[in-house]
Amino acid sequence: MLFNLNKPAAKKIKKLIRPSENSIFFFEYNIRSLPFLHVPRCSYVNVYMKWKKDSYYDSIEHIHQSIQLKPVVALKNCIVKEPNSCIPISAVSKRGLQLDVPMKVARFMRLYPSIFEEYTGPQYNLPWFRLTPKAADIDREEKRVYEECREDLRSRLKRMILMTRENVLPLKIIQGMQWYLGLPDDFLQYPEQNLDESFRFVDMEDGLKGLAVESKEKVCSVMEKNAMQRGLYSGGPMEAIEFPFFPSKGLRMRTKIDDWLCEFQKLPYISPYDDFSNLDPNIDIAEKRLVGVLHEILSLFVDHSAERKKLFCLKKYFGLPQKMHRAFERHPHMFYLSFRNKTCTVILKEAYNDISAIEKHPILRVRKKYIKLVKESEVILRNRRVNNRFSNRSAEVDLDSGDVDEGGCATSRFFKTRSKLVYEMAN
Repeated sequence: MLFNLNKPAAKKIKKLIRPSENSIFFFEYNIRSLPFLHVPRCSYVNVYMKWKKDSYYDSIEHIHQSIQLKPVVALKNCIVKEPNSCIPISAVSKRGLQLDVPMKVARFMRLYPSIFEEYTGPQYNLPWFRLTPKAADIDREEKRVYEECREDLRSRLKRMILMTRENVLPLKIIQGMQWYLGLPDDFLQYPEQNLDESFRFVDMEDGLKGLAVESKEKVCSVMEKNAMQRGLYSGGPMEAIEFPFFPSKGLRMRTKIDDWLCEFQKLPYISPYDDFSNLDPNIDIAEKRLVGVLHEILSLFVDHSAERKKLFCLKKYFGLPQKMHRAFERHPHMFYLSFRNKTCTVILKEAYNDISAIEKHPILRVRKKYIKLVKESEVILRNRRVNNRFSNRSAEVDLDSGDVDEGGCATSRFFKTRSKLVYEMAN
């Protein structure tokens, strides 16, 4: 054969080919190592990461009460829109699906007597509802916050649209995200008051109406702002920014995953507001952009959390991969998945471990007051049940069978019955 060489000859050829100064293949010009040449890499090993329950995040009240509070606030808004601030049940009884009410509207409203006051209407003896004085006070405070923080709410909506592929988002997507962004229900109905000249309504594909934003100003993400304040980021391209990690107690990962996370932190940070059209989706840096986008979106929300299924509708417009849910599973130090309320809620850990890292939403304080008022309804309903059961038990006392003593006072049997009832309700 042509290359049938003995071992000494083969070693000599390898020595000549080896890149060194004595090699016949040596070049005086050395190619400089560029940063982007080392970026396209994919070192992650797709392994199973076990979910770890964390009672701290599962006990954050305003997050898990948000699902219950949303239809309550929607019904409250229907009432305050009326001139007399009261409505018959027929006005909302057919809108349960639209208002996210999980049962019959009348039954739902009666579950919250601390918010909705029921009375008999002027005609046909129909049930009517109005706000209680406490609920009316919180509603006035809410309107005042919306008026004072209109610029902040506008900025949050603008930043969310600027993260999209074409700086445009369908109106139906925005309406689905209004609760998380803290926008009032009628925010888009009054564009002259709530939007500035950078917003414009456009026609999108499939006959959808959209809201676009035109802005030439550079927008910095929360990660970039925090890194600049700490002197870890100068704003240049291809700079690495490490994500803040907050591991849950008892959460341990395999060594190869820890090694991958260390390498992942060293990758360049791509801002959610930068163009990503030329980014290869199969490399680690694409996943770092995905994590950065999710971090930025959750930082804009009121309680820095959202139902996972609600975030899936953003895939198409934000350029997110089909299996974006894996980012929550691969990065348990950043995101926590809570399975309370028969749904999966994504919680941004940084917002509840570093108070100064993310600015609090102005409407959060108002929602906490609504939640406190909702809890008062539970006490009212409990007391009603106690009184009803107590009255039913007392009616069973047979006054003709010697259960009343000579002085006309109830005997010990009656008091034993009441004591037993109080004990049952207390436990």
